[in-house]
Amino acid sequence: MTASVPSGTGVAAAQAAFCASLLDEFARGGMIDVVVCPGSRSTPLVLAALATPALHVYVRLDERSAGFFAIGRALATGRPVGVVVTSGTAAAELTASVVEADLAGVPLVVMTADRPPELRGIGAAQTIDQVKLYGGAVRRYEEPGPIRPESVRWWRPLASRLLAAAVDLGGPVHLNLSLVEPLDAGPSSIPEGRPARAPWRTSHAGAAPAPGPFAELAGQRGLFIAGRGAGDPLALTELAATHGWPLLADPLSCARLDHPNVIASFDTLLRDRDLAERLCPEVVILLGAAPSSRPLAEALVAWSPRVLAVSSSVSPQDPSGLVSDHVVATPASWVRAALAVPPLGCPASHLEDWQLADAAVQRCFDERCGDQVDEPTVARLLSRELGGVALIVSNSMPVRDLETFGAKSPAPPRVLANRGANGIDGVVSTTLGVASRARAVGLLGDLAFLHDVGSLADGVGEHGGSCVLVVVDNRGGGIFSFLPQRRSVPTDDFERAFGTPPTSSVASVAAGYGAEVRAVKDLESLRLGVHEGLRSVGVTVVIAEVPDRDQNVELHGELTELAVRAATSALGA
Repeated sequence: MTASVPSGTGVAAAQAAFCASLLDEFARGGMIDVVVCPGSRSTPLVLAALATPALHVYVRLDERSAGFFAIGRALATGRPVGVVVTSGTAAAELTASVVEADLAGVPLVVMTADRPPELRGIGAAQTIDQVKLYGGAVRRYEEPGPIRPESVRWWRPLASRLLAAAVDLGGPVHLNLSLVEPLDAGPSSIPEGRPARAPWRTSHAGAAPAPGPFAELAGQRGLFIAGRGAGDPLALTELAATHGWPLLADPLSCARLDHPNVIASFDTLLRDRDLAERLCPEVVILLGAAPSSRPLAEALVAWSPRVLAVSSSVSPQDPSGLVSDHVVATPASWVRAALAVPPLGCPASHLEDWQLADAAVQRCFDERCGDQVDEPTVARLLSRELGGVALIVSNSMPVRDLETFGAKSPAPPRVLANRGANGIDGVVSTTLGVASRARAVGLLGDLAFLHDVGSLADGVGEHGGSCVLVVVDNRGGGIFSFLPQRRSVPTDDFERAFGTPPTSSVASVAAGYGAEVRAVKDLESLRLGVHEGLRSVGVTVVIAEVPDRDQNVELHGELTELAVRAATSALGA
């Protein structure tokens, strides 16, 4: 497990620990040389370099010379070289060598010290605008901001990402680090690297017979996690069956097929600490984007498994700082290669536990999600009813409800979402775009609908199409009722600033734009409204009148409690 920085550690001691972790991680990744220049603001970086036994430290008086000296060391050794300079024009002096390293493909890790944000732009000495100072000449830019003790879990992954980008993409990377006084503080406890294996590493799938460190995983308790962009759903289920691992399928993977290895209930199961401990894997392979599930993210942190990420991006999505291995490849090509590898296998009880627990939760949801129209039930119905039709799901509660309560199906919908920035902006427009010349259903809340309602003026456009917008009308921003603000903010202030009940009627606004409008209070009416809308041309708005936001929180809690109890019983725990 990764060591933590003691609670109450000062910022200066934490930033010293960060710098020590940074340089240690660089050394573990193969760096042997660091070139430093004199300066005050860069003191924590320089002291960390001097204290790292595996590093040779070279001191150069002039930053321009130091940059080219570092290029010389990189050319001589074939390894990435670190460069440390202080703030101000010292950082600007490296520009020429950064440009040369860019065009020549030389791996440099440029570390520029900077003033903290509050000292920028007010005339503080040796302070210039260093944000993305080298522009497109660097392969990766990082600016973590002032270091906080509680951010310790992300320190080594940040260093690993920088080093991997410099090596794999062959060029310079830039870390601009805000440093606060005192600058000569000693480090608090330094978090350890991952034990008994190499640090974060990247490989390219290419023509290698085994995609990444695959052979090392045989016989371990494993999990496949499929997120958005994971590839062909049938190939994913074949992968899980071939290797005998559970497949945790995010709805956006479109892989929630009715297959015994597919696990749809992971978000619910991992809300219980005892179940999460029993279902603990030793290794996780993440295909595509990470799911939005917070219980899954928290379980991964608690489990601390080996995590192999497969994505086309040079840097995988890793908000929890857990990825230890990264294969740069399209998940679809990696899956094809993985299907050609001898079965990995895992202890039979591991797969059986996941299957039994998942089945118990699904039965519980089937029994409890009856005829009443509520937010979990609407998401569950749409996950089963659309038979391959595109389902565009809004951020905030709809995407989470589909993740938690969405069912497995022989023909799941093609789930799409704006999960780049994860906002509610443009959901109606995106749904209309998918529906043009085709058919699509959107699942969104009342605020997301009103936020983009102006797009109904154009409808599906001149080429036609069928668009059904299922609007969950809970009279405001439902997700905020699940957050601490609901308890800590006075009710009137909460409603005004967070709940934000709309002053406009969803039905009247939709009708004003010429949409066909249906308000429904039972599941059969919802089902009928969706299917009739898909058979007609244009826009149909189906308004699901659900219980209020506080009742929704209670319902989620009740369903989770019942489902956890059912899963625990199924496992004999």
